[in-house]
Order: sequence, then structure tokens, then C-alpha cells
Amino acid sequence: MRKAVKGIGLCALAFPLLGMATVDLKSPHVPGELIIKLKDGASAAHFSGHKALKTLWSKSYHVGFGELVHIKVSDKADLAKTISSIAGMDGVEYVEPNYIYTVGKPLAKNAVSAAYDSSLAPSDPRFGQLWGLNNTGNNAPDGTRGVAGADVQALRAWEITKGSRQVKVAIIDTGIDYNHEDLKANIWSNEAEANGKAGVDDDNNGFVDDIHGYDFANKDGDPLDGHGHGTHCSGTIGAVHDNGIGVAGVMADVTMVAVKFLSDAGSGTTADAVLAIDYATNLGVDIMSNSWGGGGRSEALFDAIKRANDKGIIFTAAAGNSSSDNDQSPHYPSNYEVDNVISVAAHTNGDGLASFSSYGRRTVHVAAPGHKVLSTVTNNSYDVYSGTSMATPHVTGVLGLLLSKEGNLTVAEVKERLLGTSEPIRAYRRKTISGGRLNAYNLLTNTRPSRQEPDPSAWRVVRLDKKFETDHPYLHNQNVAREMVVPGAKYVRAKIKRYDLESGYDFLKVTGKARNEIESLSGAGAEYVTDYVDGDTLRLEFTSDSSVSKWGFLVEELEAIME
Repeated sequence: MRKAVKGIGLCALAFPLLGMATVDLKSPHVPGELIIKLKDGASAAHFSGHKALKTLWSKSYHVGFGELVHIKVSDKADLAKTISSIAGMDGVEYVEPNYIYTVGKPLAKNAVSAAYDSSLAPSDPRFGQLWGLNNTGNNAPDGTRGVAGADVQALRAWEITKGSRQVKVAIIDTGIDYNHEDLKANIWSNEAEANGKAGVDDDNNGFVDDIHGYDFANKDGDPLDGHGHGTHCSGTIGAVHDNGIGVAGVMADVTMVAVKFLSDAGSGTTADAVLAIDYATNLGVDIMSNSWGGGGRSEALFDAIKRANDKGIIFTAAAGNSSSDNDQSPHYPSNYEVDNVISVAAHTNGDGLASFSSYGRRTVHVAAPGHKVLSTVTNNSYDVYSGTSMATPHVTGVLGLLLSKEGNLTVAEVKERLLGTSEPIRAYRRKTISGGRLNAYNLLTNTRPSRQEPDPSAWRVVRLDKKFETDHPYLHNQNVAREMVVPGAKYVRAKIKRYDLESGYDFLKVTGKARNEIESLSGAGAEYVTDYVDGDTLRLEFTSDSSVSKWGFLVEELEAIME
């Protein structure tokens, strides 16, 4: 969800970490806690004589390759110097802080009930507000106008499959309200534990009473959600269809496992994230859905995701809510260079990248509905949240439909198909690897839309009869727009002579004739050429808030390619 903690610049420490030049001590981390990866053959006994250290727990834990040790440093120790000292020990592969991850806070909370009368849709009374599944152009929860069809094409996809209980999805988050009337039929039940003795590890998997999953934040077998975020993500993936209440998930049938490592306050650590991912890996889930982020780059977390990849498990991850370019400022875990990671940006019902969404032409794979999304929350309730956290479960659910239809595809096959079948839209062309948004019907049928680009040598300059500009500086609370037509044009784009806007608050938006957003500019630049719109009509709309006013913008020319 919005405002998740974002990893920031690296702290210049003079020791290597598995080929990295630095360890990040500026990103949020648990004070005094470290994670150490030992080489094969080494053991925690290496640290028994290290006076500055004491074990946080009575023993270290094994994770499959070598040994991870979670320790707490003495309050009097200098963390940077301690890391440097440990990194130089024999048998140590790497050492890093125990980073903190978070879900952030909801952007919007304004759900209202609405009926939906389509015979093709589920009978659930609030399905009509799920614009991400079926966008009519006027069915956002708050009534915001949208673009009809800018959705995942769920109704068409459901003619092919609505999912399968054989597909197992781990929601790695704040837990799930597994008693929710709209979810409980699709919640995993560990029969050995459910029918066994309380306080006993009946299935001998190392976890006691893990009936519906496990809580790594509190170290017990009850992953009940006390926050709401994990339950919201779960509803988008697998809220039950046609049960006469609430909403409908992307999948009518699915098995959802609650893997809690984020506390009821919405935060968690690397140490618990690693355990959570390994738990889901050992359960043999098909997909892990990860709507969280923060901290610096963690090799321990990277290794855990790689272990999941080695088992063929898909790892969907929220791209982040910092409005930033992940190519330049990495966001974790979505930026890890592991084949199974699928990074997800958020788009609006107006078919534009959400203003808060992070993006990346080389690092973010696809856009999905993530703005004003209605779903389940705790205590049999429903609410509207926004964030790449909400976009990620849309992708998770759609990939679950694919596995329901075709069985166990390889990670490489799933990712290639997701990218190739996404719907190419101008608004995402420079923002994601695929240049498009999620389309479930295309994915299930392996339909690959044309991605032809205009001939770069065919553009010609079109001088405006009257330039389009603001006052300099511009006024508060402005909303001005101009629609410009180049008769006979196949494509049109604008040349922005100069723009200087309050970054993140004042915007110059580019749309086409249907007012679908192509690009949104904020901040400052000069001699900037926008992305293009299809057809002969380009519209520019400027909005400002009530605070800072900067120089503004100036547009004197367009560029066009003629039919």
C-alpha cells in the first residue's frame, strides 16, 4: 500500500559483501541486529568467543544452503565496525543488517455498496465496484470516471477458467482473516494439524499447530490478520464467488496459505521474511504474493527467493509507492535479479500509471489495477485501498488462473507469456518492461497484441497557432486543458519547451481523444518530447494544488506522423 518504506542510498563502509561494494546502514533496520551467512562447513561456534556478540535465540537456523545466524550486537558496540570485523572472519560468506519492511498505510478508505446487473458477472453484490476486474468507465468505488475496458478482462477469462483448489498461493503479508465469510472456503487447511493435538507438531514439519499457515512475527501457528493488509490482498486473489455477500476474487477457486511475517503494526524484518519464504517453499506453493518492501539489498532475502525459484515457484512483488524509477533507485524485494520475481506497478481506472506507483523500463514487468481497489478486510468487512500492494494480487490471481488451465509451467514460460500477452498502452510504454497492463484473457489464450512502433524518421513538426502555457509562475488550484487536433495524423506527440512544476503535486498530463492517460509530467525539464497518442487528437491538462507555485510550462509545437 502507499508510502511503503523505500530503500535509500548505500552507506560507504570499507568492506565487501558478496561482490557488493557497500552495506546499507541508512535503510531502516532493527537496531543492533545482524544476519550472518556462513559458508558450508562453518558453524555458529565461530562466534562463541566473540565478546561483542550474543545470540538472539538459543540456536541458529538452517535454510538449505549453509547456515544463517541471527544475532544481536552489544549495545556498546559500533555496528559498522562489528560488521567489518565479522565480514573478515573465516567461514563467513556475508553479513548484513536485519532490515525492516512495511506495508505502509492505505491511500483511500471509502467503500460503498453497489449492485451489478450483468448476467455474465458473479452475483456478489459488490462486484460492480471491482473496476479492476470489469471497468465500465463509471464503477470506481468513489464514482471517479474511468476508461471502459481498462481492466484485467476477468469476465472473458472466466469463460475459460475460474481457478482451481489445486493451485496453492502463499500470501506473505500481515496474515489473513481466515474466518472471513468471503474467504474461508478458499483458505488452506493443514489436516494433520487440524485433526491432531494442540501444542504438537503433528506433521513433523518443524512448526506447531500451523493449521492455516504460520505467524513468523509472533513465532506461533496462528497467522490471523490483525492489520487488514494481508486480508485485502487475499480478497483480490481469491474471494469466493456467488456466495451472496461482498466481492469476488480473480480466482473463484484457489487454496490460499497465510504466511505472516509482518506484524499487526504492518512491519517485519529480513530474518522473519526469510523464514516465511522458506516455509512457503517447503509447502510447495505455486505462487508467493508479496505486497511489501523496504530496507536495503539483503543477500539473505535474495537467497531465500532463489531457493523458491529453484523449486519453480513464482514470486510476485509490489514495485513500491515512491513515484520513483526503480531502474535508478532499486526497491526490494521487487528489484532482485531472480528469474521468478515479477515486479508490478499500479494503474488507475483511467488507464494511467498511478501517481504514487514506482516504475522501471528495465526492472518493473507489468502494470495492474492498484488505485481505489475494493476488497476484504478483517472482521467480515470491506474497504478501499490503493498501492502497488493492490496491483500485485491482481497479477498473482491471473497467474493462478493460468496454472489452473495449463498446469505447472516453468517460471520462464510464465514470465515470457505474461509480458508478451500484456495489453500495450502508451501510458506504460516507458514505465514497464512489457510496455503494457495485465490482460487475463490474452494470457489464458496466449493472444499477443501487436507492438508496432511508429517510424522514428517519419515525425514532422507542427507549429501551434497559439502556444499553450501557464502564467509564470502559475496560479494555485488550477485545472486548465487544451485539445489539439492535427487533421490526418496517425500519431501525435507534444514538444514541451520547458516545464518546472512542484514535483509530485502539480502535473501536466497527456491524454488521447478518449482521455486515456498517456503520460504525466511533474518536476522540471526542457526540450522534452512526450510519448505519442494514437490518432489525430492530443490533449494536455494541467492541475496544481494550493501550495507551491513554480514557473509552469510552455508548449509551442507538436510532432505528428501522417496517415
